[in-house]
Amino acid sequence: MRVLGIEGTAWAASAAVYDTDDDPTTAFIETDAYQPESGGIHPREAAEHMSDAVPRVVEAALAEADGPIDAVAFSRGPGLGPCLRTVGTAARALAGTLDVPLVGVNHMVAHLEIGRQQSGFDSPVCLNASGANAHVLGYRNGRYRVLGETMDTGVGNALDKFTRHLGWSHPGGPKVEEAARDGEYVDLPYVVKGMDFSFSGIMSAAKDAHDEGVPVEDVCFSLQENVFAMLTEVAERALSLTGSDELVLGGGVGQNARLREMLAEMCDQRGADFYAPEPRFLRDNAGMIAVLGAEMLRAGDTLDIDESAVDPNFRPDEVAVGWRSDEESVAVRREESDEVTGAEATVEIGAETVTKRRLPKSYRHPELDDRLRRDRTVLEARLTSEARRQGVPTPVVYDVDPAEGTLVFERVGETDLREGLTPERARDVGRHLAAIHAAGFVHGDPTTRNVRVGRRGAPSDPSERAESDATTDRADRTYLIDFGLGYYTDDAEDYAMDLHVFGQSLDGTADDAEALREAFEDAYAEAGDEAVLDQLREVEGRGRYQ
Repeated sequence: MRVLGIEGTAWAASAAVYDTDDDPTTAFIETDAYQPESGGIHPREAAEHMSDAVPRVVEAALAEADGPIDAVAFSRGPGLGPCLRTVGTAARALAGTLDVPLVGVNHMVAHLEIGRQQSGFDSPVCLNASGANAHVLGYRNGRYRVLGETMDTGVGNALDKFTRHLGWSHPGGPKVEEAARDGEYVDLPYVVKGMDFSFSGIMSAAKDAHDEGVPVEDVCFSLQENVFAMLTEVAERALSLTGSDELVLGGGVGQNARLREMLAEMCDQRGADFYAPEPRFLRDNAGMIAVLGAEMLRAGDTLDIDESAVDPNFRPDEVAVGWRSDEESVAVRREESDEVTGAEATVEIGAETVTKRRLPKSYRHPELDDRLRRDRTVLEARLTSEARRQGVPTPVVYDVDPAEGTLVFERVGETDLREGLTPERARDVGRHLAAIHAAGFVHGDPTTRNVRVGRRGAPSDPSERAESDATTDRADRTYLIDFGLGYYTDDAEDYAMDLHVFGQSLDGTADDAEALREAFEDAYAEAGDEAVLDQLREVEGRGRYQ
């Protein structure tokens, strides 16, 4: 079976022919990239380029086809509307002329699927780092669930905004990579919220640093160190949340050698496998469209001509993944052990205490790593105790050593919430978050792995032990733990981000996420501020994949 793929979401007019009897890496790809004379991508000029270039690249691909075409696949979105419409029109015309099925492919799902198929992994976590997008996904129960995403702009576009400020031509990412080779580290913002991240603050700080006379090579070096460490940390948090030990990289920014180095080093440090496709399958290309188109065709996922409109805001979690089985869902249940490796620490579990050690992360620059480990250790101790004072069940903090990144806690609960999800426990989390928000701070990373459930350990205080033994409803409790990403704030959006992070973790680890999310939000509405839920709806509706 031979599939003709056509890509044209933004800058690359591309066509490919994939023969399903061959390895995907052998697909013929012809690409004609749009290069703006100055600044970033101009939608009208990009669409004009598509109109001119698509016929040429399609003709070149068809000339290489060793036999008839059995289907036409095209990038249906996300992307620039004028470009998508040009490609959609071409695909419909070709499918009609050849009298073959038409397949509409989500561009971002194609980025991760080409890596998954080439890697041979069973069910990896997927990090997509491209121009207009940045997100972490895992497959669960028929869809790719968004475990984390950018809250403002895509990683490639963020780098482009900085280089446009310098007057450098598009694309900016390779130029930042080149300049960074001679740079030294300077302090820039680092923003991770659970498994979400934000690039706007660091880009503004980078522009200011350059304008204030910091050498451009130092700013570029530090941009890479911070931005890519943020992506790598979030990818590790997703591995920890789901229990996966496989990571796949996708997207054009994935061509950056420093990003690949960080991801490989992180995976090696935690005993996970990492795969990055060859560069031609990382940048926008029709090969990935053809390969995924073939999978969708086998699953019977085709389009009628009159129902094949493009979607500039086509999110990957909107795609019904009919080519994979539910048995491939990414979340894995792991039994409790005496030593647990989390996203940023190892946890030794004793009979009555838990010792948490934030070990150095070799993928991060030493100055950045030292700062994060120290600051997060201090905040975790402070906010864990503060939440307890607000009536939220948390472990008692027995000892803290910021220099070593070590904390000793009371042992609480019997298992992670991930392995003991019920509507009542989801409601508990809603009430607990409402309580700390009312006190003026956020948890920062309230995932189903950072909540403990079940009986508490052996309380050291006799009065607490007597209360626990005598009161059944206090013997089985829901505890918030791991406040390392928390901070004080009075911003409703920060509170909404706590809710957003918890909802994403339900999507990635629960079979009945919708019902659990409803219970969680209902409890928050009863105990907290409705304005925060309104802000949550705004966060969820931003449609970052465009």
